[in-house]
Amino acid sequence: MTKEFDLAALLAERGAERYELHAKHLNHQQPRMLRTIGFDKVYERAEGAHFWDADGNDYLDMLAGFAVMGLGRHHPVVRQALHDVLDASLADLTRFDCPPLPGLLAEKLLSYSPHLDRVFFGNSGTEAVETALKFARYATGRRRILYCAHAFHGLTAGSLSVNGEDGFRKGFAPLLPDTAVPLGDLEALARELKKGDVAALIVEPVQGKGVHEAPPGYLLAAQELLHRHKALLIADEVQTGLGRTGRFYAYQHEDGVEPDLVCVAKALSGGYVPVGATLGKEWIFQKVYSSMDRVQVHSASFGSNAQAMAAGLAVLSVMENEEIVANAAAVGERLKSRLAALVDRYELLADVRGRGLMIGIEFGRPSSLGLRSRWTMLQAARKGLFAQMVVVPLLQRHRILTQVSGDHLEVIKLIPPLIIDTDDADRFVDAFTEVMEDAHNGGGLMWDFGKTLVKQAVANR
Repeated sequence: MTKEFDLAALLAERGAERYELHAKHLNHQQPRMLRTIGFDKVYERAEGAHFWDADGNDYLDMLAGFAVMGLGRHHPVVRQALHDVLDASLADLTRFDCPPLPGLLAEKLLSYSPHLDRVFFGNSGTEAVETALKFARYATGRRRILYCAHAFHGLTAGSLSVNGEDGFRKGFAPLLPDTAVPLGDLEALARELKKGDVAALIVEPVQGKGVHEAPPGYLLAAQELLHRHKALLIADEVQTGLGRTGRFYAYQHEDGVEPDLVCVAKALSGGYVPVGATLGKEWIFQKVYSSMDRVQVHSASFGSNAQAMAAGLAVLSVMENEEIVANAAAVGERLKSRLAALVDRYELLADVRGRGLMIGIEFGRPSSLGLRSRWTMLQAARKGLFAQMVVVPLLQRHRILTQVSGDHLEVIKLIPPLIIDTDDADRFVDAFTEVMEDAHNGGGLMWDFGKTLVKQAVANR
């Protein structure tokens, strides 16, 4: 008789091997990195915006799985929707029918962007971007995509071609012949468009790396320039969409902006089933799927699966019923304003920026001699070490999970679940204030850890 699979028993038996299993069979640098920075925790359970370890200590999540957990972990409405869809035993992914859930989710998504008409469902943010790149090229008959310096749009080959970070691109050439322009530079955009071969500009309304917002008026002006040259505007809302910035989409902060294609993913999953979506105008889809011969010209094996569609519908229902977007705007404003008030108080703190619950905290060179010498030591070893020095005590002393905003950046990015409340926001600010106070007073443990990071950085050269 075949033994039944027992997940609980397997985890009870082998769960303690988690770091060893990763080191042996997966990315071996992951456990090494976690141990180096003191992040090798063992979390036993999670709910909402909190984790708990085996001793019952709670941790505040200000990372949200890199913005995947928009509703926090294990939201009961999303859980129930997944139970319901599994219990329904639907005839899923036959590929030769038209099930209702994809149509219903597409209809609901499009209601938040009424200038768009159709949706393609894939499985991730990078797939959503790949779809947009392909559709833009085919619809315009042109091949070159413009992207912004320091952008992040994914790591598959097409999306990597529009990735503005050299560290991700290095060693993976040749990539597609796409071209970077500075975020906010309309003259640079115009120069490229005059060459007549540009299919589209893809842009994050708020860049994830460093949390840099497109300047006021840029998106609308860029849209007008693009359309004048018969090119398209692609808004990458994979991280910024679904309420993250205090609007359903971040591009909606600027009146009149109506992207031709919009990419979403992350929070649409409810944190359970991967899903990505590319929303677009009717004429673009009509060109791509121009005949029955082209019905499968772009598709995804697991796209539109019932579990992902059910999760997405449940997420959108929760967002409306629990006023998630309004909460992100209100709590985000409280968090940002309290943090911004600290800039004049601490010379190591250079800037606080962002929208809603997407906030960047940037550190900079201090003026006082003692702090400046320590800052210089860190910068000489590797830029970004001070931000990591702040992240570590936030976790170790205050049980708050955060991370730096990108490699070689002195920026911490806050992208917590959109359900956090004012108590959570205040808990973060109070903890962050203590860490900054410690840093400015020459707190031994923090700067001693900095020396450890310097040694590690030098060893990795």
